Amino acid sequence: MSDMPLTRMWMMRAGFAALVCVILFFHLLPLQTTPQRWVGPDFLLAFALAWSARRPEYVPTLALAGLFLLADLLLQRPPGLWAMLALLACEQIKTRADGSRDTNFVAEWLGVCALIIAINLGYRVILMITFVDLPSFGLTLSETIMTIIFYPLVALSTQFLMGVRKATPGDLDTIGSRS
Repeated sequence: MSDMPLTRMWMMRAGFAALVCVILFFHLLPLQTTPQRWVGPDFLLAFALAWSARRPEYVPTLALAGLFLLADLLLQRPPGLWAMLALLACEQIKTRADGSRDTNFVAEWLGVCALIIAINLGYRVILMITFVDLPSFGLTLSETIMTIIFYPLVALSTQFLMGVRKATPGDLDTIGSRS
């Protein structure tokens, strides 16, 4: 009984890693061979932000860094750049997670929207400064907008299908004390 919170934490961490692997698997499938005019949402970033906002202990920093770096390598992006920006956004959300227990979803969504926009702008600016070929602005804009639009669905599925809810004052943390 005393190991239950610790076991749940590690199960949820493993579940998040499995979720990332499934997202990357479907992202790498060659479902369409012609160039696209629009891009779907970045589900990896959306789930990472949703889990970081709700239960920061389920997505530790090193795990996020490794999973984002794996995504950079598999998706052939400049290694570490997107990973660093996404990790900074997740850590920013984690620092606000304790104080945001009582905030409503709209405030969370607006904060996540600002972070998604900041990540995409920072990514493009750094790529421009280093003279790396940029993806088209239309594709970047459509991915940003789609990620923002799909975040509420990701948050709902995170809460109701995966059981990742915001901690309540009566919940026990990993060492068995009240949070």
